[in-house]
Amino acid sequence: MLYETGQGVPQNYAEAVKWYHAAAEQGEPQAQFNLGVFYEQGHVVPQDYEEAVKWYRLAAEQEIGPAQCNLGLCYQTGRGVPQNQQEAVKWFLRAARQGDKTAQHNLAVHYANLEAAAEHAAEESADEAIESDTQG
Repeated sequence: MLYETGQGVPQNYAEAVKWYHAAAEQGEPQAQFNLGVFYEQGHVVPQDYEEAVKWYRLAAEQEIGPAQCNLGLCYQTGRGVPQNQQEAVKWFLRAARQGDKTAQHNLAVHYANLEAAAEHAAEESADEAIESDTQG
């Protein structure tokens, strides 16, 4: 992290990725998350959503909230994994329970969209019933 932020050493993203990779391979969850961000953004390393998902998942399984949220976003958008709203909600919920504000927001938007869709379907159903009654 010191190389990424330039704390006490000259800032050097390539060196940061090298050390994150070494730590991530040893199971360090924050390094796994940081590496996922580098791969998702294509910063210093080639952009690779599947590689980002790999590192996010490893960190998410160790209860790193931002990794859980980012993994949820990958499922929501289909970046690096097949799009799957149920998986997205699962990861958003896990992150939200840890206080991740972005995940809480994403869940709120998801539930608002579900509510709006349900209201729209109910209105269409009522319109069809009214139309049927007036024609019948």
